[in-house]
Amino acid sequence: MTAPLPSEPIIIHNRTRESAVREDYEALGNALARRGLSIDAIKAQVAGFSVALPSWGLGTGGTRFARFPIAGEPTNVHEKLSDAAVVQQLARVTPRLSLHFPWDKVDDPHGLREEAAGLGLTFDAVNSNTFQDQPGQAHSYRHGSLSATDRSARDLAVAHNIECIKLGEALGSRALTVWVGDGSNYPGQQNLTAALDRYLDSARQIYAALPRDWQMLVEHKLYEPAFYATVIADWGTSFLVVQELGDKARCLVDLGHHAPGTNIEQIVARLARFGKLGGFHFNDSKYGDDDLDSGSINPHQLFLVFHELVQMKGSQPFYMMDQSHNVTDPIESLLASAEAITGAFARALLVDQAALTGFQSENDVTMAVRTLRRAYETDVSSILALARMDAGGAADPIAAYRESGWRGIKAKERSPSKAGSGIV
Repeated sequence: MTAPLPSEPIIIHNRTRESAVREDYEALGNALARRGLSIDAIKAQVAGFSVALPSWGLGTGGTRFARFPIAGEPTNVHEKLSDAAVVQQLARVTPRLSLHFPWDKVDDPHGLREEAAGLGLTFDAVNSNTFQDQPGQAHSYRHGSLSATDRSARDLAVAHNIECIKLGEALGSRALTVWVGDGSNYPGQQNLTAALDRYLDSARQIYAALPRDWQMLVEHKLYEPAFYATVIADWGTSFLVVQELGDKARCLVDLGHHAPGTNIEQIVARLARFGKLGGFHFNDSKYGDDDLDSGSINPHQLFLVFHELVQMKGSQPFYMMDQSHNVTDPIESLLASAEAITGAFARALLVDQAALTGFQSENDVTMAVRTLRRAYETDVSSILALARMDAGGAADPIAAYRESGWRGIKAKERSPSKAGSGIV
């Protein structure tokens, strides 16, 4: 494996911080021991945690109005791999990359898989794109893709998803994420039942093409670009769809795809209860699908989501960040998000589940809330830092990244990214 950053500066970076990290770790260990918890056991679980990076999140995103690129950002999938490897080298919890087709399509997916392996990376779920037309496309998705009234458009969307599966097989992936922007912007524009029936017919064809050990992750979204009625708008519709499709279909929950105030942790609990939670996409939001850095707006919600996730039985969901970095260096945002996500996971492991169950059964509301709050308010940064350092990562990933000068170096090597009038 060839690491993108030289190891010696990271070693020096850690050496200057190790004493303080270990001092904090020992103090926290003593405090946790008084609560009957082993800090080393928690650190071992943190070391085993991972979350995938989004290939599209390695470059600057944008709003619906404009995109402002920065010097040195990646302009192709090979450069994205290099940047993803930097995040993984420093954070040590992001060993997988999720590709989006056709944006990341290459002629030699087997070669791309070898290239990724040489950087210490593998590939997570692959993502299809039927929410925008591609150059030279024979049939438009203007009025829908998998649910379009035009049979030719539906066939084209189905064929694209099946192509994504084949590309994913070559990359070593094990899941296809299907999100569509299909829906309507005006009352009466569509027959709401017929639109869902057309979607199901298309989805069944995609499902039939899945390899034996794959999953099809059905992602819902309340609105945008369909503002009156989205075909797969909520977790209930997603749940009904995966029930119709079969055991290899699961629901995917994106933290930002809900109405403001929605109890997302309850959705996680419901889907997990019935074995239908297949994936979770991390980000944060203030108003809608803002795709901000994870934990930047509502870190307590992130913790509560993980409180449900860590109680799941059976196979774990596909975890991925799904963020748009409009005004920050994408690598710094991904490093910050990796720490926020892992920190929420670690805090969820600190919850005294036996005590909480007792308080819940006794309807002792105050003590139940305090039990969760005690775990949430615990500073787990020394656990995360030491877990990273043990794995060869950085005690302070963003500081180490800035010390490396990576972005400035790439600004001289890479072709400039083009400005855009919108998000893509």
